[in-house]
Amino acid sequence: MIRSRLWAPSALLLASALITSCSSDIPPDSPAGSKGAPDSGSDGKQSKFFDQAEYKKQLKLTRAAPEGPDGKPWEQMIEPKMADTAQYKKKGSGGIHLCFSNAGVFNPWRQVGLTTMKAEVKLHKEISEFTVLDAQGKDDKQISDIQELTGKNCDALIVSPNTTATLTPAVKEACGKLPVIVFDRGVETDCAVTFINPIGGYGYGAVAADFLIDKVKPKGKILALRISPGVDVLENRWSAGKAAFDKSELDVVDVKFTEGDPVKTKSVVADAISRHGTIDGVWMDSGATAVAAVEAFEDAGVDVPPITGEDQQDFLQAWKDKKLTAIAPTYPTFQWRTPVIAALKILDGKQVPKKWKLPQPTVTEDNLDQYLKAGMPPLHYAMCGCENLPGFPEAWGKK
Repeated sequence: MIRSRLWAPSALLLASALITSCSSDIPPDSPAGSKGAPDSGSDGKQSKFFDQAEYKKQLKLTRAAPEGPDGKPWEQMIEPKMADTAQYKKKGSGGIHLCFSNAGVFNPWRQVGLTTMKAEVKLHKEISEFTVLDAQGKDDKQISDIQELTGKNCDALIVSPNTTATLTPAVKEACGKLPVIVFDRGVETDCAVTFINPIGGYGYGAVAADFLIDKVKPKGKILALRISPGVDVLENRWSAGKAAFDKSELDVVDVKFTEGDPVKTKSVVADAISRHGTIDGVWMDSGATAVAAVEAFEDAGVDVPPITGEDQQDFLQAWKDKKLTAIAPTYPTFQWRTPVIAALKILDGKQVPKKWKLPQPTVTEDNLDQYLKAGMPPLHYAMCGCENLPGFPEAWGKK
């Protein structure tokens, strides 16, 4: 039995959903949505969010070979340090009651993710009940949700925190009552049995920048398009991009914020073309408006230069149809499968990584056809690992 209280549209409405925020949630590793002083990086300085040690660590992880079954990145792990879970082994007979406190389903990325998680649950007959509470992007509601779930006889609790610092006390309290699995976004405590997320923003930003450094001739003009300032994961993506560009022979002529608005994105690109005469490459900290950027070049009557996007269906389709020179770093939605798998391992007393780092694959020219699926809605995220799950593709919005 799956019980859930949902506020946002289901994945079936992805085609009409509005992109109003970073597609890959905000943020994975640190205070979500926290705002700092606007810093485009155009003054030559790194963002105050830049962490040199974490930057080096993530770049190292991008080169590490993951452990785990081939073709199942949601079960793989990078350089794991395993934690003993014998104390959490479920005793007695009866099905498992798994509970999930979700920050929300307020963007397409999270809608695809939740659909994927529910389908993963259906694979496991030992899960007799799956209770989902939706915080609707509100800290106070999620605190209340976590408190409610800890009183519902849940065998394990999955948490995707809305924000980091504010949710930390509620997670710590829950840890004293049942095994907790945190994923996607972190909290300021290590009390959870495991924390699951992909490599991170630095890895994402570096992949995109390295692609342009390889594809654009020296002295080429780069336009960096960002969603908004002061959001940690986006700052990390740009910090890694900036670090790579600073060492290259490319010229970052503009770093502009678009607020994730396709209309504003078109205006920014058109203005850059007008002022600089030509733009030789486009770096983006989120692919939500990549198609709008492509259309801006077409509207100006100039060739689309090498561009970075994300694994949204609309961008992958434009890439294929228009024969773009492109790449799509990802913050993969397949990570929504992993907490369910982790919970079952924990309740069986099997070891899991204390920090479960998942691979962060990239869509390239070589594997584009693997991820581009005919008939999927424009805002579907291709890196869902959901193709063999119950209900695919209709439950993910294919008509």
